[in-house]
Amino acid sequence: MELKKDILWRVYLMYFCICLFGVAIIYKICAVQFSEGEMWRSKLSNFSTKVFDIEAVRGNIYDNNGILLATSLPYYEVGMDVNTDAITDEIFNDNVDSLAYCFAKMFKDKSQKEYKKMLVKAREKEDRWVTLQRGVSYSELQQIKKFPLIRKGRNKGGFTYIQTNKRERPFQNLAARTIGKYNEAGTGKSYGLEFAYHSYLKGESGQRMMQKIAGGVWKEIGDDDDLKLEDGADVVSTIDINIQDVAESSLKNCLKKHGAAYGCLVLMEVKTGAVKAIANLTRKDSSTYVEDLNYAVAYATEPGSTFKLASLIAAMEDGYIDLNHKVDIEDGTHKFYSSVMKDSHRPEKSDVTTQEIFEQSSNVGVSKIITHYYAKDPQKFVDRLCQMNLNTPLKISLPGEAKPRIKNTKDKDWSGTTLPWMSIGYETMITPLQTLTFYSAIANNGKMMRPMFVKEVRKHGKTVKTFEPEIINASVCSQSTIDKAKKMMEGVVENGTAKSLKRADYKVAGKTGTAQIAKGGNYKKGGVSYLASFVGYFPADNPKYSCIVVVSAPTGDAYYGGAVAGPVFKDVADKVYSTSLEIHKEINATQPRFAKRAPVVKGGTKEDVELVLKTLKVPMKLKNANADWVAGSANDSILVHLDAKNVEKVLERGLVPDLTGISAQDALYLLENKGMRVKIIGSNKDKPYDWKGAVVKQSIEAGTAYTKGTQIILELI
Repeated sequence: MELKKDILWRVYLMYFCICLFGVAIIYKICAVQFSEGEMWRSKLSNFSTKVFDIEAVRGNIYDNNGILLATSLPYYEVGMDVNTDAITDEIFNDNVDSLAYCFAKMFKDKSQKEYKKMLVKAREKEDRWVTLQRGVSYSELQQIKKFPLIRKGRNKGGFTYIQTNKRERPFQNLAARTIGKYNEAGTGKSYGLEFAYHSYLKGESGQRMMQKIAGGVWKEIGDDDDLKLEDGADVVSTIDINIQDVAESSLKNCLKKHGAAYGCLVLMEVKTGAVKAIANLTRKDSSTYVEDLNYAVAYATEPGSTFKLASLIAAMEDGYIDLNHKVDIEDGTHKFYSSVMKDSHRPEKSDVTTQEIFEQSSNVGVSKIITHYYAKDPQKFVDRLCQMNLNTPLKISLPGEAKPRIKNTKDKDWSGTTLPWMSIGYETMITPLQTLTFYSAIANNGKMMRPMFVKEVRKHGKTVKTFEPEIINASVCSQSTIDKAKKMMEGVVENGTAKSLKRADYKVAGKTGTAQIAKGGNYKKGGVSYLASFVGYFPADNPKYSCIVVVSAPTGDAYYGGAVAGPVFKDVADKVYSTSLEIHKEINATQPRFAKRAPVVKGGTKEDVELVLKTLKVPMKLKNANADWVAGSANDSILVHLDAKNVEKVLERGLVPDLTGISAQDALYLLENKGMRVKIIGSNKDKPYDWKGAVVKQSIEAGTAYTKGTQIILELI
């Protein structure tokens, strides 16, 4: 009995514990389902779904004429959820072969069999995502959307894709350094317009909800309306891609010809500072040059003889010299303290004027002027250079501008030879763009403009921001000094070191430069290389454009600025002059050639002749208003007299008419319609078949009877 009670007690206890445990489980289930449900559902959602940032389409970059320089092209990763509920085994089996065939035919990277195997395997493994192709273009995507099964759409066909944008430059490497690059990943450098105007180009990224499915793959949820993207704005640069093409091509040919290390070129509008072309090329190997570094902006060097203009302007502005001031340059050599300065050529005469010194680029002449007047107060010379903004950066929009250096008398490396060598462009550091800006200021009557690379920002085709020209210095020097400086620069091309740039169509003004650069920083150990340059503007009588060309380390016998850099300047200037309408005088503004005498008028139908003369606004007088055919008679007045030519009526009577003054086309029409054979010759033996002239002689006299088949010879003017 006691044993039975003991067993029952234990059974009841176990039953009670089991019931209690069951109640606890039921309680927990209810608690999770009802009171904690929202919390756990939120955690589950956060685990399986995530909001991803979707990159906005970056804005385009255009040249000054609206030609596309950089754009973002969409590329896609396409894939499928082959196990979506809408795709039954029957639908899958009916379409998998044709789908595999379409992909194999379009991309040719796998066979139809391989594509089918990939799709079938994903179906068997119950994968919710299979990648079919990467790097798909927009046009390819549109074709894929028409493929079997996929054309059913995202829900019924399981098709989906992920878009990425890739930056492309239609002109490849043309102006590549200036257009630049923006590296969001931080794995490389950002530079150029892409970096400088990133805040405008980037747009506003959107967000898209993605769900993690089998295999750790994220699949998008929702549609494109959820993105809320704002595409970037477009940037319109000042670059003219046609001029840029000529600039880079000519510079590259020059560098190859002379085996140079690198070179740069900048073309700029004088009055606005707008940069129309900028090229920077570095030698990669013996035959290849690439845009590697923006030398024009980021590389400050000793400018050499192009700096002489600033030195002489300083002396003229302080009233020490004028263009007729004479200097004894001896035999082209002079000793300043322990250092001997030499001219590149022995002078023909020793007693020369300032104008001649500049034209022939005499080192001795410029240095003797500066040391004579500023030796006791060299800081006055330095201050004058600083007043012309030669010691300050231009603060342009492009990043990476090098800071110029104009030595100060308080600097530790100032010595007794600094002043004479500084006056001819040594012991100073300045970038090509800074040099060009100074010369452009002289061309602009003293007004120094900040170089600009972008003129406006557009959004959906509408201008949202305009960049106006900025003045750095309203007057770098007085107008009288400006006039003298212009005359000196014109003399360099007319009589001096840049005679090869003397043009018949337009005038050029400028200065050559040939600076000696120590290889490895040491003249004695490394030897010497040269920096050949030319900087100037055109047309000289009404400056529109300024340009600088710099060529570093040319090899061979040619290393002077006029011989090396000058031809490149000429190529670019010729291109600009021939294509820029604003340089040329308007045709309508000039006096017409017939303002004093009536033009020669070929004969023809009255309606045609009257139409031409009325359009050209040439006064005329018709002797017979009823005439069908007319011809102009020669006279000395501005009035065109039109004589009646009743050629058709004469032909109707079977007679040859007077055809003098009638155009060749009309004569052929009239005579051949009557069955006559016409032979045309020109009075000019070099042009025996000039069909555009008027008849001056005819082989059959007017009034002579003719028959069908009669040959007549017409001689044209």
